[in-house]
Amino acid sequence: MKFLRNFLDNQEKHFLEGGKLKSLYPLYELTDTFLFTSGNVTKTGSHIRDALDLKRMMITVVYALIPAIAMALYNTGLQANLALQKLGLTVVEGWRGSLLQLLGAGVDPTSILDNVLHGALYFLPIYLLTVIAGGVWEVVFAVVRKHEVNEGFLVTSILFPLILPPDIPWWQVIVGISFGVIIGKEIFGGVGMNILNPALTGRAFLYFAYPAAISGDTAWVAVDGFSRATPLAEFADPALQVSVSVKDAFIGFIPGSMGETSALACLIGAFILIVTKIGSWRIMLSLLLGMVATASLFNFIGSDTNAMFQVTPLWHFVLGGFAFGAIFMATDPVSASMTSQGQWFYGVLIGALTVLVRVINPAYPEGIMLAILFGNVFAPIIDKVFINKNIKRRMLRNV
Repeated sequence: MKFLRNFLDNQEKHFLEGGKLKSLYPLYELTDTFLFTSGNVTKTGSHIRDALDLKRMMITVVYALIPAIAMALYNTGLQANLALQKLGLTVVEGWRGSLLQLLGAGVDPTSILDNVLHGALYFLPIYLLTVIAGGVWEVVFAVVRKHEVNEGFLVTSILFPLILPPDIPWWQVIVGISFGVIIGKEIFGGVGMNILNPALTGRAFLYFAYPAAISGDTAWVAVDGFSRATPLAEFADPALQVSVSVKDAFIGFIPGSMGETSALACLIGAFILIVTKIGSWRIMLSLLLGMVATASLFNFIGSDTNAMFQVTPLWHFVLGGFAFGAIFMATDPVSASMTSQGQWFYGVLIGALTVLVRVINPAYPEGIMLAILFGNVFAPIIDKVFINKNIKRRMLRNV
């Protein structure tokens, strides 16, 4: 590593002001700070110093996402292998089949290794395309604005594939992440200035632009000739029977977007975020309370024509992307409410709106994505109300 450190130090002069490559300094800085800690440190005690910086914060979120990533690999492969089994097929067609044979893996749904390897062949290409396409836009804007490449995209690049179906066309991945980075973040000024969650912005754009290919949480198709409705879609359609148990839904053995199926994996991530004080427990808890209260109200009202009225709070929690959205999306420190009181109102609003969308609009049984984006838009207003309220209270106290 000493050789690499010396090499980078010798190349720095080319990227500084007056050097031939000064316009590419953000790339140099990105490489240097990714491999080594910053050499710029405070010399006096005049500044408040904290061990938690942006990079450590983002890395902690990545650690919290590891259980969801692991389940994304396993469950995606499991669902694909189960589909092949129902079709009576023993091999996978195309390049995935060739790679599985090269790795000596099969398509046995009872094999953990077969499931993980098959699932990885869906997840990894989408992740790589997200990193490449989104990373290019991050570097372009950093070069144009002459600022550093921030670590915020590290989390966005992982969140985005996890909220996509495994069979999404690759070109839509590029279009979606490009829209999310540019429209959802960069036009507001970049990291720390965006009012919308970039990953959800890209996902929402794909849903409304290409509904046939990315239909929220209504279908899962990973093998040609086989399709299956997700549990939320089964609840919404009276002609269908729910084909999964609460246990399977909680663990994550159900169809859906790759990283959203396991409430258990999300809860492990929530524990990490809360213990490290990266994620707001107020938002998580209030969002859960808003969902439980609204779902219970619909259960009490009942309906003879809409089966979604009877979906219990427990089912709402374990199905779709509720747990993933509540823990990893709604708690985004940039786009979420920042005041302590505002976070309670913000969470309840998202939880209630999620159930409202799911129940009132059976054609779109998933609602957490739109609810969070709606909450993002109102977060600054919510904070402003509570900040003004606190100011008035302090002024009255000093009179």
